[in-house]
Formats: sequence, C-alpha cells, structure tokens
Amino acid sequence: MNFFKALIASTIGTLLAMVLVILIFVIMIISSVSGSEDKVKKLTEKTILHIQLDEVITERSSEGQINFQPGGFESESHLGLNQFIEDLQDAAKDDKIQGIFLEPSSVMASPSTILDIRKALEDFRNSGKWIVAYSEDYSQGSYYLASTANEVYLYPEGSLDWRGINAEIMFFKKMLDKLEIEAQIIRGPNNKFKSAVEPFMYDQMSEANKLQVETFISDIWRIMLDGISQSRGIAVETLNGYADSLTFVTPDKVAEYRMVDGLKYRDEVVSILKSKVGMDASAKDEDLNLFTLSEYHTKKGEDKDDDDADYKKDKVAVVYAVGAIESGEGNDETIGSDRIARALKEAREDEKVKAIVLRVNSPGGSALASDVIWRETKLIRESGKTFYVSMGDYAASGGYYISCSAEKIFANPNTITGSIGVFGIVPNFQKFWDNKLGITFDRYETNPHADLISTNKPFDEKEMQAMQSMVTSIYDDFTSKVATGRNMTQANVDSIGQGRVWSGEDAKNIGLVDEIGNLDACIKAAAAKAGMANYAVKELPKMIDPFQEFMQQLTGQKQAKILQQILGDQYSSVENFKKLTEMRGIQARLPFFMDIK
Repeated sequence: MNFFKALIASTIGTLLAMVLVILIFVIMIISSVSGSEDKVKKLTEKTILHIQLDEVITERSSEGQINFQPGGFESESHLGLNQFIEDLQDAAKDDKIQGIFLEPSSVMASPSTILDIRKALEDFRNSGKWIVAYSEDYSQGSYYLASTANEVYLYPEGSLDWRGINAEIMFFKKMLDKLEIEAQIIRGPNNKFKSAVEPFMYDQMSEANKLQVETFISDIWRIMLDGISQSRGIAVETLNGYADSLTFVTPDKVAEYRMVDGLKYRDEVVSILKSKVGMDASAKDEDLNLFTLSEYHTKKGEDKDDDDADYKKDKVAVVYAVGAIESGEGNDETIGSDRIARALKEAREDEKVKAIVLRVNSPGGSALASDVIWRETKLIRESGKTFYVSMGDYAASGGYYISCSAEKIFANPNTITGSIGVFGIVPNFQKFWDNKLGITFDRYETNPHADLISTNKPFDEKEMQAMQSMVTSIYDDFTSKVATGRNMTQANVDSIGQGRVWSGEDAKNIGLVDEIGNLDACIKAAAAKAGMANYAVKELPKMIDPFQEFMQQLTGQKQAKILQQILGDQYSSVENFKKLTEMRGIQARLPFFMDIK
C-alpha cells in the first residue's frame, strides 16, 4: 500500500512540475510576442545614453533572472561592471552616441567598483563627448560619479548627502554573555588584526582594529575627495569643511557653493539635452532618443560585424572568483573551490588561451577551499602561461591566498586586500542549554577526545592546544606561500600579515600588489606580456542558467529577499552573524564585516 501511495504522489508531483514548466514557456512566448509589437528603437545620429545605475552592480552581467511573484513573473537583471566598461568604451567611439544623460540617485556598489565606474565615465568624457548629470537627491557615491559630468544639476527641492563616510561594526559579545554562550576562539600567532572574531570577544573595536579601519576608510574618503576636487575645481580642504559643518542642509547652498551647476526641474534638463543634439525646444520629449545601457548593449550586438570572429583569435581567459570561498561548486555569488579550480584548469589546457587573468572579488573564507584553488594557480605558473590577478572591491585573506602566485597583481587604490591570517571559532552552548533551556547532554567516548568537535562542551587544555597548533600550521603555510609567490622572506610576510587589512595603494607600497589599475588594465597588460596585439576575452566559469536559478527560487531561495524587506538596513548585520555561525573549518577571511556609509 505504501508503495502505491509513493508512486501516486511521485506521479502527481511530476505532472504538476510539467504543467508548471509548460505554463512558464507559454508566458515567455506571450511576453515575447507582445514585446515585439512595441516601437522598435533605432540608433540614430542623435542618440543619448541614459544611465541610471539603479540596479545592483556585480562583476559580470547576468542574462536576466526570472522571479516568481504573487502577481506573476518578473524579470530581474544585474548590471555587470564588465559590460558597463565595455559599453562605455564602445559608445565613446560610436558616432551615433552624442553624450550621456547620467541620472543616479544611490549606487549599489562598493567603493572600488564605484571607482571603476567613475574612470569609465571620465574616459568617455575625455573622448570629447559630453555628460549631463541630474538627480532629485544625490548620495555621496552617486555624486562622486556625477561630478565627472560637464554639467551637474539638482532638483530645486532636492538634496546632496555630504557628511563624510563611516564604517560600522556590530558586536555580539554582550548578547552571547546573556545567553551564556561561549565563543572559543583560535587565531594565528600574533594575528591581532584578524578581527572577524572581535564581535564575539569584545563590545567595541580593539586598538589594532581601529588602526586598520581608520587607515583604509581615510584612504577611501581621500580618493573620493581628490576626484571631486579635480572635477569640480573645489579644494579638498573646502570639501572637507563642507562635510564637517553639514553645509548642504538646503538645495540652494548646494548650488551656491558650486557643487552643482544649477537647480533645475527634470523637464528643464530634458530641454538642455534637446539643445545638445540639435533638437527644437518644442519637440516632444518622447522624440529624444534615449538608450539605456541594456538597450545599447543589445543593439550594438545585433550590428556587430562577425568577419573577424572571436573564436578564431588567441585569447585572454578571465576567471571570475566572486564571493566568499567555500568547498564544492558554489555559484555566481560564491567561490566554490571545485568550480573555480575547474575553470582555471580549463583555461590552462586551452591552447587558444595565451594568458590568464584571475579576477578576485572576495573577503576570503575556507582555508582548505582556498588551497584547492591556489594549487591550480601554481600549476598555471608552472605551465609557463602568463598569469595575472586583478583585484576588485576585496581580495582579502583567502582572496589574497588564491592571488599570491600570480606574476603580477593589479588592484584599485581603494581595494581592500591583505588580511594574511587565519582563525577558527567553535561555540560552546553547554551553559545555554542547561541554564536557559534545561537541556543536558551525556556521552560515552571510546577515547578521551572523541567529542573534540562537539559544541555542547568547552575545550579542555589539551584540545585547545591541538586547535591552536592546527591554526598556527595553516598560518605558517599561508605566509610561506605568499613569501614564495611574492619573492619575500616569510618573516617579512608575517610583519605585514598578522591579519592586517591594507588598501590597494598601501599594499603596493609594501609589495603585496604590483600595479594600481582596474581589470581592463590588467587584461591589456597580460595580453602584452603574452605577445598578443589582437585577442579576444574568454570569461570563465560559465554563468549559471537563469532558468535553473528560477527553479531554485521555487524551492525556497526567496527567503533572503523577504528578510531583507523586513529588516531593512539591519539585514546585512543579521546576515553577517549568520555567516559567522555557519563557518566550517579554519577560516582565511576578511577580519570583519562592516557597513561603509
């Protein structure tokens, strides 16, 4: 009887899944047909790129995600930094693109990514074309980008957020004390800067942590001030004074102190755009040919000449390692050691690939998984192929581990890197279970330490010594590999290691980084080293299919989005705590989670 019940249930489940898939395809077809009836936009001699930056900015563009909502299906895409830079480079050379209408409000990206976007905008303007920026309210990051424009405008009742930046860390020590949960912490020898464990040890930052946070946060702010100062012709000291005194409490002050070129309504800015492309002021706003980046990317792809096909060319393989490092497959937002190692091997064995660039944007993670990836980087070096690393927002701890074997390392000045150190956390819930919930445990052991990994008892002295020896050994191996890769002594690596975080600029000064430059600069340098003047870029690993992601969402992957809507700004703090409690094994990870605002 049970067999027939299971068979019937399985059959019904299969039929329902088939019906769901068919329904999805029907909706896709209907959407495609209805979309084809819309007015087809054409690139003309008066086309303007319309950039809003209202999407999450990731390393690579997704082809689009399908999300199931109570009201139906919704398409969601991410703006990839790679596509953004490529499109702006093409637009700068495209005679049909007259200029850019930049309309940012807030930018969902880290400081290093914002710096890359700003450079792409500067390069576009330096090509001889114009940029007009406009917003109802500018965040500090969006204004940093808008300041590249020839003309910057603000809504008459709008605002400019200008107050400096801060870094905030959440601490859990008092909460754990109240719950009687003990965090048993093991750090590498003298890893005083390895402060990922500090939220479980203290209720505020240690002096060592304050030093490194102050250093790189000040670097980020200085870089922002320098850029705006050069673009707007306002002294750095003056800009700092505006932030100190909260000068821009009203929009008229923003214009008075030349942070913007005027206060205008959007229709007035549209009139300015019309005049720039030679349209009559009385022309309809709809006649202004605005192309979003996505529309431009699609259109130029349709018009691309395939005579010189990429598949015939020698290649630079760019392997994207994005997210926390973990064992297994991972996905497009985490670094699975198996998936990235396989991509590196594929690039190494491809005869058309003459140079390999590992793009690292990672706060680190599992030391074991980092070593699996490191091994493949070492094999690339031994193969004789050119191997460079480009660092994004982060290439810290495990992120530096997988980078250290490169011939050359490129980083942005405000990349967060270094953090050469390791730690482990094993919670002890014994008093929590007993005193708070009245739950006790008893056990039988064949050997004295068979329960070493139990979270329901404290370590004894011998067990703590064993764990410390393990962490020390991993730190020694880490510093040894960095020393070999960077042609340093291990003692020198330890002196700049100890878990300390460095900005890309400081990392170059101490020998952890070779060149200041973005991914594009790194690719060009790697191609030149490999003797390639004409080449194509091959991106690895292949991104996960959007339909596959959609099916995963149907099985409960939407919970993070729901939590984010409920918790708002506090979501990241809760998520970071969750990540720390889910760590397995010894970690080579960025020494803190923080919000930079």
